[in-house]
Amino acid sequence: RITKIFITHLHGDHMFGLPGLLCTISLQSNSTTSKQPIDIYGPLGLRSFIWRAMEISHSQLLFSYVVHELVPTSNQCPAEEFKELSYLDRDDDPSKEVRGETIYLDPLEDSMLTDDEQFIMKAFPLFHRIPSFGFLVEEKPRPGKLNAQKLKDLGILPGPIYGKLKKGVKVVLENGATISPLDVLEDPVPGRRICILGDCSGVVGTGAMKLCHEADLLVHEATLDDTQMDKAKEYGHSTPRMAAEFATLCKAKKLVLTHFSQRYKPASQIGEGDADVAELKRQAELVFSGEDVILAEDFMTIEIPMKKQ
Repeated sequence: RITKIFITHLHGDHMFGLPGLLCTISLQSNSTTSKQPIDIYGPLGLRSFIWRAMEISHSQLLFSYVVHELVPTSNQCPAEEFKELSYLDRDDDPSKEVRGETIYLDPLEDSMLTDDEQFIMKAFPLFHRIPSFGFLVEEKPRPGKLNAQKLKDLGILPGPIYGKLKKGVKVVLENGATISPLDVLEDPVPGRRICILGDCSGVVGTGAMKLCHEADLLVHEATLDDTQMDKAKEYGHSTPRMAAEFATLCKAKKLVLTHFSQRYKPASQIGEGDADVAELKRQAELVFSGEDVILAEDFMTIEIPMKKQ
């Protein structure tokens, strides 16, 4: 059921598991699912990594994959850490897979990755020890409610015509009159918006702020607590205060903290040298002006209610 995979940056703990995941998906594939290619999005260099891992391990997948590479810029990491990896994207790349897009992001503009009937996804640059990216997942607006009184005044009874108008299709009545959906539909219902930031100690440009504006859910790393902010920034990471300040500026409704250092444990698991992970939540709540702060857990499910008319 996985059709798209998004990689925030090329540190090992965020991409070493990808070849194994692809092989697992292949093992679970059948004649129907294997026809659907998987689109993979991530920083420049990801295509070469996947191909070499598959080639060296003699792995054969039952499906095809397409890698779309985001080209990082030197202002996304310390100067001494930036590596020019365009040489990995040579024309003589032996990969037999269909070549995906090479995407150059403008930190001041929207950067579209996917656009289908249900969702759009965009990317924005972040600052980390190596170039990192964040992603916006936005649900497309749903058609507004049909205005029953207008339809009644037009002499249109409930039936197939209602369905066509609801889908945005113009209808020609028996008397020759053309009814546009705009004539009988109320305002569209905005879709839900989720922003997921990769490892970072800040954003690059204004694009992230624009894309994350009024997000229903914003996921932000908080590797260390606020007392260790200098250390967090040194390693390209954030603290609860940093995450909460960004979420507040974006006017996000909910903030999910993630990517905690191993030293932070639930109260029931705290040992010598450990700290209570609940302290990270408390620090963020001192700053965040939205509805709720949530500490992420593996396999957590968070329901985001659909917006109403």
